[in-house]
Amino acid sequence: MGGYYLPRIRMAQALLNINTEKSMIKGLYRSASAMLPRIKQQETIANNLANVSTPGFKKDQVFTRELTRAQASRAPRQNDWETPMIDQVYTRYTQGNLDKTGNPLDLAIEGDGFFVMENESGAAIYSRTGNFQVDAAGFLTTSEGYRLMGDGGPINVEGGNVAVSETGQVEVNNDVIGNIQVVTVDDKTQLAKVGQTGFVLPDGVAATPAVNVTIKQGYIEISNVNVVKEMVEMIISYRNYEADAKALKAQDESLDNLFNQVGRVR
Repeated sequence: MGGYYLPRIRMAQALLNINTEKSMIKGLYRSASAMLPRIKQQETIANNLANVSTPGFKKDQVFTRELTRAQASRAPRQNDWETPMIDQVYTRYTQGNLDKTGNPLDLAIEGDGFFVMENESGAAIYSRTGNFQVDAAGFLTTSEGYRLMGDGGPINVEGGNVAVSETGQVEVNNDVIGNIQVVTVDDKTQLAKVGQTGFVLPDGVAATPAVNVTIKQGYIEISNVNVVKEMVEMIISYRNYEADAKALKAQDESLDNLFNQVGRVR
C-alpha cells in the first residue's frame, strides 16, 4: 500500500509547493508594489519641506488605494509585476498664516481666492503668492515675471506710492487706477500646478469672481506646510517602506528555500 500511495503523495507535495510558490510570488508583487507609492510620498514630502518658506505655496499629499480586480484589468502598468494602484498627488488649498512685512507691495488674500497673473504668452496664472515687485515698465510682477491683473488689464503703478484697499482698489499717488482681480474655482481638482505656486485651468473651464475675501496690504501668506507634521509623515512613510522591503526580502528567501526543496523531491 505504501508503494502505491508514495508517488501520489510526492506529486501532491510538488503541486503544493507550486501553489505555495505562486502565493509567494504574489506576495513579492504586493510588497514591491507597495514600495512604489512610498517613494513618491517621500519625494512629495521632501518638496513640501523645501518650499516651507515659499510665499503662497500649497502642500501636496499622496493618496494611494489598490484598485479593484475589474479596475486593475484595465489599468496600464509600467511593469508586468506591478499591482495597479491609484497613486494620486493632490493639493491642499487651506490658507497659510499671514505674515506682516510692512512692504506696500506685499499683498495677501484672506479668504478663498486667487490673484490673477498673466505670463509672458498672455495665459492666465492663478496664485496666492503676493510678494510683488515693480518691473522696468512699471507693472506689478511676481519673481517669475508674471504681471498682476486688474479689472482693466495688468496693473501699472509707474513707480508711485501704492495703496491697496481691503476690497482690492489700487491707488497710486492718491489716484485710483483700478481694482485687483481675485477669483475662485468651484472644482479645485481641475487646477494644475505651474512651478511651485502657480495654477492653470484647462481650456473651457473658467474661474469666477471671489466673494467674501479681503486683501491685506503689507502682508504675505506663508506656505501651509506644517514642518512637524511633514517630518512625522516622512518617518512613518519611511518605516512602512522599510517594512515592505523586509517582507520582500523574507519572501524572497522563503521562495529560494522552497525551490531547493522542490529540487529534492524524489
